[in-house]
Amino acid sequence: MTPDLYDFEKMKARFSRYLIEKGMRKTTERFMILDHICRIQGHFDVEMLHKQLDDDHFHVSRASIYNTIETLMDAHIVIRHQFTAQLVQYELHDAAATHHHAICSYCGAVKEIKDERLSDGVSRLRTPRFTYEYHSLYVYGICSKCKFRIAHRSKKSVAT
Repeated sequence: MTPDLYDFEKMKARFSRYLIEKGMRKTTERFMILDHICRIQGHFDVEMLHKQLDDDHFHVSRASIYNTIETLMDAHIVIRHQFTAQLVQYELHDAAATHHHAICSYCGAVKEIKDERLSDGVSRLRTPRFTYEYHSLYVYGICSKCKFRIAHRSKKSVAT
């Protein structure tokens, strides 16, 4: 992964500009949450982020985390992924632009797909009366572990 995608100082500067533009306060909590998001370098959920902050002895409420994530999404720094009905995760916007996602319909496992042809093709799509900001492609299927388990169960039930 490209370290520059997770560069806290770069993200902090972007976030500061956004907060100033919107007349919002630049709080220690907001920047500490962003710092920890940059450290994760991948997908994260609120519980993971909350635990990481607690482990670093920085206690902040889940409500503050949710509110900060909403602000970071408005600033186009973080994006939200809804991989399954139960699985909501977030990711830095710049990092998400480098890949797509393959999601197992059985276990919910998420694998990143890096394919420039897909990215180029999707970014060339044009829709009338629609302004393109970013894209994310989700491909649903069965992971190899689940496929093996299903095949193994089928063999067992035929044998009995």
